[in-house]
Amino acid sequence: MAGDVAIVTGSTAGLGKEIARLFAAEGALVVVTGRNRERGEAIAAELRASSGEASFVAADLTVDDDAYALIDATIARYDALHVLVNNAVSPEIIARDGKAADVSNEVWESMLRVNVLGPAWLLQKAIPQMLEQRRGSIVNISSRTAERASPRLAAYTASKGAMNALARSITLDYGRDGIRCNTVQPGYILHERRDADLDDERRRRLEGMHLTRLGTADDIAYAALYLASSEAEFVTGINLPVDGGSTAARGLVLG
Repeated sequence: MAGDVAIVTGSTAGLGKEIARLFAAEGALVVVTGRNRERGEAIAAELRASSGEASFVAADLTVDDDAYALIDATIARYDALHVLVNNAVSPEIIARDGKAADVSNEVWESMLRVNVLGPAWLLQKAIPQMLEQRRGSIVNISSRTAERASPRLAAYTASKGAMNALARSITLDYGRDGIRCNTVQPGYILHERRDADLDDERRRRLEGMHLTRLGTADDIAYAALYLASSEAEFVTGINLPVDGGSTAARGLVLG
């Protein structure tokens, strides 16, 4: 990815942070973004110290003007945009999800803003730049839940399904213009904060959802790297499960 300009949304923690680190290590000029300025500035500084060029742009992607400003700031700084990774997520909203009849209007709207409207607003600005370059790669970080629903996650499941459908539409409309769009569909990925105190019983249950082992952020980062890079220029419109085999066959428990 030497010289490629890449925005990774939600890159102040978790999956996005590891994707940003790997992209930078592979030579990309990475734009770190999220709502937490302190964490974002620290990660951008870490990437500059270890890998080269990186910057931070604060953005709340549930707000359309913030999404537009993120793309504008990136192009103003680097005069290009080659890769957009739609990874931003809101654990706070997910924690308030539930069965379809129980989900509040506020949660429905917030979830759609994070997983559908935010990426759509970014694409409104990113795609014209990619068309001008005749090259671009969009990688959406979705969820296994979009294909195999989990209990009490109605809004999350629906919004990730919409993200998957949006990727197919982009593939069809812009494939002949050199713009690729692919989706990574993670299984359960260990999270630095959420799983810091994982007890043996929950670990056993989570491991039982997979045929191999629990996933790590690195697993998703390497998948995103491949799809974003020029090595995958013949790959577009795919939904890549990175889930320890749980798409091919269900593990010991229903996830």
